[in-house]
Amino acid sequence: MAQIKDTAAIAEKWARVTPGRTSEYQQGVQQPRTSWSTAAANAEERYKTGVTEAAAQGRFGRGVKAAGDSAWQSAALAKGPARFAEGVAIAQPDFAAGFGPYADTIRSTQLPPRFARGDPRNIKRVEVVAMALRKKKTGQ
Repeated sequence: MAQIKDTAAIAEKWARVTPGRTSEYQQGVQQPRTSWSTAAANAEERYKTGVTEAAAQGRFGRGVKAAGDSAWQSAALAKGPARFAEGVAIAQPDFAAGFGPYADTIRSTQLPPRFARGDPRNIKRVEVVAMALRKKKTGQ
């Protein structure tokens, strides 16, 4: 039988030692051993196979049921609030770059006339925008 410390001791050491490794983390991001994009692109078939197998076996649904809402809520509340504002500020340029083309599409879409509030013909305005955005997303 293989000898290994108990899980609590391993987790305690990990939590105590790992926060002091920020320079290693930064160096790993700046100088990865393998290009993430190349490795990810090369893994596409394995990804498809894994997702297909997991879906066929119902693993996604079982995992969701096993975790329940409390798992993601606890983690999000423990980590998220302190990181949220900083993350949004850092992501502003990416948000602008990602949303900009869709904003341009909305601006350039010719809408049908607006009718009185509650008039069912107003839904056509929503449909025109939705179709324009879908075409943009799919490259049509």
